[in-house]
Amino acid sequence: MSILVSGIRLPFDEDESAAIAQAVSLCNRPLSSVSASIYRTSIDARRGKIDRVYSVLIDGIENEEAFAASLQMPSVRYKPIQRLQPVCGQQPLLHRPVVVGLGPAGLFAAYLLAQYGYRPIVLERGDTIDQRDQAVKQFWTHGILNAESNIQFGEGGAGAYSDGKLTTRIHDPLCDEVLRTFIRHGAPEEIGRLAKPHIGTDILKNVVRSMREQIIAWGGEVHFNTALTSVKHKNGHLCAVEAQGQSIACEQAIFALGHSARDTFLSLHEQGMFFEPKPFSVGARIEHLQQEIDRSLYGKFAGHPLLPAGEYTLSHRENGRACYSFCMCPGGHVVAAQSESNTVVTNGMSYHARNGQNANAAVVVSVDPDDYADGTPFGGIAFQRQLEQAAYTATQGYQAPCQLVGDFLNGCASKKFGAVRPTYPIGTQFYDLNRLFPAFISQQMHTGLSVFARKLRAFRAADAVLTAPETRTSSPVRMTRTENLYSQAIDGIIPCGEGAGYAGGIMSAAVDGLRAACRIIQTYQP
Repeated sequence: MSILVSGIRLPFDEDESAAIAQAVSLCNRPLSSVSASIYRTSIDARRGKIDRVYSVLIDGIENEEAFAASLQMPSVRYKPIQRLQPVCGQQPLLHRPVVVGLGPAGLFAAYLLAQYGYRPIVLERGDTIDQRDQAVKQFWTHGILNAESNIQFGEGGAGAYSDGKLTTRIHDPLCDEVLRTFIRHGAPEEIGRLAKPHIGTDILKNVVRSMREQIIAWGGEVHFNTALTSVKHKNGHLCAVEAQGQSIACEQAIFALGHSARDTFLSLHEQGMFFEPKPFSVGARIEHLQQEIDRSLYGKFAGHPLLPAGEYTLSHRENGRACYSFCMCPGGHVVAAQSESNTVVTNGMSYHARNGQNANAAVVVSVDPDDYADGTPFGGIAFQRQLEQAAYTATQGYQAPCQLVGDFLNGCASKKFGAVRPTYPIGTQFYDLNRLFPAFISQQMHTGLSVFARKLRAFRAADAVLTAPETRTSSPVRMTRTENLYSQAIDGIIPCGEGAGYAGGIMSAAVDGLRAACRIIQTYQP
């Protein structure tokens, strides 16, 4: 158990030892009498100066909880150190549990099950991370799409090609467990102390591979190129799943399908699984020069070696609808993220160094079920697909439609690039994005971009580039589950992660995977 001292603010270039000394001083203890370390650190450039803000963890104080309460300081609190140690249940489990999907949710669910002796069987429709990499490169280089193994499908899920951002708003104690697991498997130790940690796509691939190898070493099985095709249930209870013509008996399964498993969603719905529509967002990727983002945020200190590549989060809500930045990738690249033929889909990623010339982020607008209601749970999928196919038609291929921000706002065609060159790997064609999006999307993007320009100077650049469409921000459906996490339709199935509509991003999906695994562990014997 420890004391956590937060909100210590120092100039960004001052040594962190000063933060530790200040934290210990607030606790009225000599530095030599305790053990102290940096717990979290972040950069704050909002007040006209650049500070580094610290939280410090202090050990060696007796009766920590009573001590923290006695100080009566909001910045000093008792912090119990929580470790994930579920107690195995007593009900017999006749067959090994099945985990469908090896994205963040499925990966962490399978990892915990394997660690506790449950020897899970993992089914992944895509390929290993190494083979998947080859399929992605073939698509980006030659325009040959593998619909089963791509940026959306395969080992690591969509998160493997998304910069490895671990920022989350869920404030769950299991987040620390996720970070510790990533570090054990090769992620940089710095992610354990950064307020906005990221691994980088290049390193994350190795981490994912290492975790899969550990699952197998603990007795689990991982079957690639094995798509779930159906479920069998009797009297409302799961008894088997089918994949690639093979029936696998099981009473417990975690479905971590990912947000792009559209065909599987439809198949499961036909077999009795409950789905409901949910909000999501669509828009475009915006690219600026990274140095312009840095100048907007850091001023004269832009480029200082002690400062990270600048990143931002922007949002504006008007008339009941939001426009906001999403998945910002400093020094990153816009990528081709298709999983279906004859569509265009964009996403963003960065490598660990974040040293690319451009910064990119999605600028997206919220879409509600009322915007696409068609009498089924899958109107959102149809809405996404219509945009993706329209973009393909606009360029007559897998190149992405793009437009300079100034031209988009003025409603005129772009003719040549300025300082910013798009990074989308298959190439781009100029196109008026006001014609691509429904009016409510483009109008809200106009409003949002104008507001963002007042908040961040870089957004005033007329030659920033919009590349469209960004449609896969989150799942457009939710696989309905009860409070105990199990499917409302079929007992024994736990819908899990981002595809099931219960997470958004790597960290929250991984946490949901751990919770799903804990539900099985705490009920059944290994």
